[in-house]
Amino acid sequence: MEELVGLLRIRVKRGINLAQRDTLSSDPFVVITMGSQKLKTRVVENNCNPEWNEELTLALRHPDEPVNLIVYDKDTFTSHDKMGDAKIDIKPFLEVHKMGLQELPDGTEIKRVVPNRENCLAEASSIVSNNGKIVQNMILLLRNVECGEMKKKTWRRKKQKRSNKLGTMASTSTSSLMASKTVISKTALFSSLPGIVSRSFLTFAPASPSVKPLRIRSSNVTKFDEVTNSLDEDMDQIRRLQNGSDVRGVALEGEKCRTVDLTPAAVEAIAESFGEWVAATESNGNGVIKISLGRDPRVSGGKLSTAVFAGLARAGCLAFDMGLATTPACFMSTLLSPFEYDASIMMTASHLPYTRNGLKFFTKRGGLTSPEVEKICDLAARKYATRQTKVSTLIRTRPQQVDFMSAYSKHLREIIKERINHPEHYDTPLKGFQIVVNAGNGSGGFFTWDVLDKLGADTFGSLYLNPDGMFPNHIPNPENKIAMQHTRAAVLENSADLGVVFDTDVDRSGVVDNKGNPINGDKLIALMSAIVLKEHPGSTVVTDARTSMGLTRFITDRGGRHCLYRVGYRNVIDKGVELNKDGIETHLMMETSGHGAVKENHFLDDGAYMVVKIIIEMVRMRLAGSNEGIGSLIEDLEEPLEAVELRLNILSEPRDAKAKGIEAIETFRQYIEEGKLKGWELGTCGDCWVTEGCLVDSNDHPSAIDAHMYRVRVSDEESGEEYGWVHMRQSIHNPNIALNMQSMLPGGCLSMTRVFRDQFLEASGVARFLDISDFDNYIGGQS
Repeated sequence: MEELVGLLRIRVKRGINLAQRDTLSSDPFVVITMGSQKLKTRVVENNCNPEWNEELTLALRHPDEPVNLIVYDKDTFTSHDKMGDAKIDIKPFLEVHKMGLQELPDGTEIKRVVPNRENCLAEASSIVSNNGKIVQNMILLLRNVECGEMKKKTWRRKKQKRSNKLGTMASTSTSSLMASKTVISKTALFSSLPGIVSRSFLTFAPASPSVKPLRIRSSNVTKFDEVTNSLDEDMDQIRRLQNGSDVRGVALEGEKCRTVDLTPAAVEAIAESFGEWVAATESNGNGVIKISLGRDPRVSGGKLSTAVFAGLARAGCLAFDMGLATTPACFMSTLLSPFEYDASIMMTASHLPYTRNGLKFFTKRGGLTSPEVEKICDLAARKYATRQTKVSTLIRTRPQQVDFMSAYSKHLREIIKERINHPEHYDTPLKGFQIVVNAGNGSGGFFTWDVLDKLGADTFGSLYLNPDGMFPNHIPNPENKIAMQHTRAAVLENSADLGVVFDTDVDRSGVVDNKGNPINGDKLIALMSAIVLKEHPGSTVVTDARTSMGLTRFITDRGGRHCLYRVGYRNVIDKGVELNKDGIETHLMMETSGHGAVKENHFLDDGAYMVVKIIIEMVRMRLAGSNEGIGSLIEDLEEPLEAVELRLNILSEPRDAKAKGIEAIETFRQYIEEGKLKGWELGTCGDCWVTEGCLVDSNDHPSAIDAHMYRVRVSDEESGEEYGWVHMRQSIHNPNIALNMQSMLPGGCLSMTRVFRDQFLEASGVARFLDISDFDNYIGGQS
């Protein structure tokens, strides 16, 4: 095997005035070749000024080997049309590297390369130091171009004009293409260039961790601990992507202080590991594992989908491409005939910024648990750490495209028709109702045109139905105030009967009643509890432990039982499944974030199904002669007088943050048990066998703990009357601890904050590794 010299990272930014190959425009993409290596960007449709901004990585084995760039116009039915080509001259760039320059000030120009006979530069290109990296930006003139921007370029040598024969760019019409050539990360890769660098380190790095780093000293002696540390770092990178029962990470550049970690290589390794896990645990009898993939409209979805399909192919699975879909639909694709896949993956990061993405996993049993995802990530980490080739973009068997969303929509329509059973118009039971949907530019637009419209509803005034992965209007999140404000305004302006807000992947929802009152959080749980307890009197309702004391009274006043449990929608749903197995009838499981599942719908957190149940109840109320609207069902819900959430950032290295967080939270539990905080007591929920602050199961089969958290009841020392609660929990997403408080008395949250800061954080010593400024600011602002 040829010795790897280093890795060359090329970022293709954009094209300017490229040739028009189709009737009105072109569908360009870029191919970069170096010897036998061939990489390409995505296709940008209908754009002669495309913006790719994609990074490609080449394995550098022969420094003199030419690097070529070719632009093509994608053609579906015939071979792709060539739009022009250019040579990328990397010799000056490599010459700068062999100088061994270190610690140069940012912006230092090391060398300036001018256009000449040996390159395709449109203008002078500077090689500079940028944040510890050596970077060269260049604008290339394409050769062999039939049409495009007119550029006239001449070179003089011995007073003679450069000949037009040197390519077609000297005096003919040309197009220009912007590209960048960057080498980054001084610790990512050390390798020597034979014959160029002697007894020194030369640093190259991959465009992403998709090409694994090698560490080789110029003396050809490899240190074992360097290799081991490199493997450990790579494995940690994959493990850190686990987010409870999901995988989430940064997929695009653009976040301050965050680097891209959900790379195609990482996704491929995780998808391959999931496929192998499904094959080992979900045997279907015929030996062929079928897995579907859906995704929300995030701009990184196309590239990462290819990585998923490549990983599934490595695992020997058949893949099915659902395209734009919802998380609940992905699960239902494992159940509804004729699809009935063995498993499914949804690519989404829910309400997080456009730069993020992630994966959710399903089998016919439901969503995977945190321990199951941990096993998959451990397997993927080992694959990723030992793999030295970039993610494959060539899939031997193309995934079959399927239209599952139409089948899923029909499934929801049939449920509405059957359960309303309208006496006058069975097939259009929503006739006479106006329902406004705010899809937030996510995946939820289908609910308007493929469910509500076909059932006779008037959906005029609906908002942001078109998918847009940049989410230009507001965060697609039913907890988001702007989302609710927009929906409320649309309901009132159109005198609608109901407003609906979906998150990006439609596993959560919120509503607005006909009077413009937002219904989310505790109010949505109360509304669903009122509906479910009508159908199933005496049922237990499971929620996370951040819900109010008023909600508990609301549920118990209607004959239900309230089980408070760990934060995390998967925890809440799994608890409901467990209670049913233990003989405790539990029909509703909901988290304050809007995740909600019902027993009748396979314990699936489906925002669309929640709305279906609300719509059915709304129509039933109208048929029974009531015009009050669904808001009337929760008029007696008592809301807390005060509610506060504060954060404690953990002051440690990222790899140590989890352990520090556990230390702080377990110290808190110890303080409570030892009675050091007077009137504070760990919460319990005996009816559903949950003890120790709604964290620990006391039955014979306790669930594994994915994140530490405790809820504490706070009572007046003199009267002993409970007036509030404090919930301390470890964040799964970020290196911090969240503290939620609610009080039924004025000034209760301020009092609890002071006790928590003075008598616990500072007295116990955990404040030494926690940033308590949020507490100081709150106390100072309230005093």
